[in-house]
Amino acid sequence: MNTIDLKEFGKTFREDYDHPTVLFQDAGHKIFWLGVPEATAFRTNTYLIVNNDEAMLVDSGGAAHFEFVRNRVAQILPPERVVAQVLSHQDPDVAASFPLWVDINPSMKVIAASRTLTLLNYYRDFFYETVNASDHPEYRFTSGKMVRFIPAPFLPAPGAIATFDVVSKFLFSGDIWAALDMEWKLILNDFSGHKLNLNLFHLDYMSSRKAARGFIERIKEIEIDAILPQHGSIIPGEFVPEAFDYLNQLNCGTDIIYAEIK
Repeated sequence: MNTIDLKEFGKTFREDYDHPTVLFQDAGHKIFWLGVPEATAFRTNTYLIVNNDEAMLVDSGGAAHFEFVRNRVAQILPPERVVAQVLSHQDPDVAASFPLWVDINPSMKVIAASRTLTLLNYYRDFFYETVNASDHPEYRFTSGKMVRFIPAPFLPAPGAIATFDVVSKFLFSGDIWAALDMEWKLILNDFSGHKLNLNLFHLDYMSSRKAARGFIERIKEIEIDAILPQHGSIIPGEFVPEAFDYLNQLNCGTDIIYAEIK
C-alpha cells in the first residue's frame, strides 16, 4: 500500500537532487520523480517506474538533461536496468534523449504510438527495439505488474498517449494538464489558482475542445489517485475531479483560432 500522502508530502517537499524523490511505494513497486531543475516556467518532469529490479522511464526528456536524469536514476538502481521507456509524443523535451538511453541498454524497449515511432528516427537513425502502443496497449514487467497506454490524439500530437500505472493508479499524462508556472510546486495544493497556469499551456498547445473531451471519455471510468504531467505540478487525487472538469470545459487551439467557423 502507498504510504505516501502526496498532499502532505507536498507541504514539506524541498528540491533535493542528492537523494531519490519517491512518490509511491508498495513492496517492490515504486514511482520516482526525477526532475529536472530549470529556472523557467516551462520546466519538465521525468518519472521512473520501478518494479523489483526493472524500471521504465516515462518521457525521458531533452538531450541537454540526459546526464542529470541518468545520475538521478543511478541513485535508485543501475541505469542499465531501465528496460523500457515510454514516450507520450515526439517533442524534443520529451524524447530527444531516448537514443542515449538505448546506448546504455541496447535491448531497451522504446514504447510509443505508431505516429510517434515514425518520427523518432529523426533523432538518430539506428536500430532499436520498439513497442507500438497503438497495437499493444499494455506492458507487463517480469513480475506481471502492468501499465496501460491510453490514446490521447491531438493533445497535442496525433500520436500522443498517456500512461496509467495500475499499481499506483497514477496517470502519467504527458502534455495534458501541463502548466507553466515560475512559482512551481511539485505537488499542487490549490486547483482554482492553478487554472491560469494550465491555460498558459493548454490554450496554445492543445488542439480543440473535442479532443480534450474525447480523452476524458476514454478515462472517465478509471480510478486515478494522481495525475503526473510532463510540465508543472503533480495533481493529487483530491483535485482529479476538478482536473476532469477543467478539460471538459476547455476551449483551446482551433476553438479559439477559428472561433467564427461553426
